[in-house]
Amino acid sequence: MANTDTPSSTYYKAINWNNIEDQIDKATWEKLTEQFWLDTRIPLSNDLDDWRTLSPLEHTLVGHVFGGLTLLDTLQSQDGMNQVRKDVRTPQELAVFNQIQFMESVHAKSYSSIFSTLNTSEEIDEIFDWTSKNPYLQKKAKIVNEIYQNGTPLEKKVASVFLETFLFYSGFYTPLYYLGNNKLANVAEIIKLIIRDESVHGTYIGYKFQLGFNELSDDEQQRLRDWMYDLLYELASNEENYTETLYGEIGWVDEVKVFLHYNANKALMNLGQEPLYPETADDVNPIVMNGISTGTSNHDFFSQVGNGYLLGHVEAMNDSDYDIGRPKKDDKK
Repeated sequence: MANTDTPSSTYYKAINWNNIEDQIDKATWEKLTEQFWLDTRIPLSNDLDDWRTLSPLEHTLVGHVFGGLTLLDTLQSQDGMNQVRKDVRTPQELAVFNQIQFMESVHAKSYSSIFSTLNTSEEIDEIFDWTSKNPYLQKKAKIVNEIYQNGTPLEKKVASVFLETFLFYSGFYTPLYYLGNNKLANVAEIIKLIIRDESVHGTYIGYKFQLGFNELSDDEQQRLRDWMYDLLYELASNEENYTETLYGEIGWVDEVKVFLHYNANKALMNLGQEPLYPETADDVNPIVMNGISTGTSNHDFFSQVGNGYLLGHVEAMNDSDYDIGRPKKDDKK
């Protein structure tokens, strides 16, 4: 007699990493797991001597910068990736998004490690109060999250790439500037690790966007492209106002805006679109570009946990970091 308890169709399928539909999924998983890190492995207290040489204005700037970054990484870890991962092509892609979501939580937590090292409890309260009340920071969170909650799958990917590759960089400018001036090296090391992650996140999600975008009709592509550039204009206008609130007193507004335009173009490149702004790497403050391109810090901050915790060095950032999924010029066809 037949077993009537035997299901007539498969209820749930196991993920099979030996049957890869898209090799970019496997390559990205391996890249992200190879560069896994935790903030607890970095001796932030070694930056206290540098911190004491900074002015009260600089202390406020650093605190507000990292407060803003904390809010954006919270948005990305709690809502952004949770929404983007709902539309996947392969089970391996979902696994990659799970890893990205976890690392966004690590990023958000890392800023609190910086606060607890550099700031008093009263200063930390002020920082989080500021993030809750700054109108431009709240506006960009609102714009992006409304797309996450109500947008199409492709629109959600655009919002994610704009956040990862563009909107974070008004905050990244400060620690990279200090690193280029040989200050706050351990704080900057965390930022370089975060940038290394965000580079992969932005290129991977941009690649997945391009797969869906290329399946649209010409009219559908143009409508989505128009929406994309309109969104970028709206975010860029707000981001310039946000930059003025952060950097107005210290006098860095114009150079930070150049850095923003440069990274907005990178975000568009991730999405397979034409750049919007004339700025290139040559226009960015060379001190900041030096901070990005500097390799590891002058100490092995992982040696304290033994040889069982070996991670790759923080690599220099360059244009090829944005080319995941796109053939190199010298690749064989």
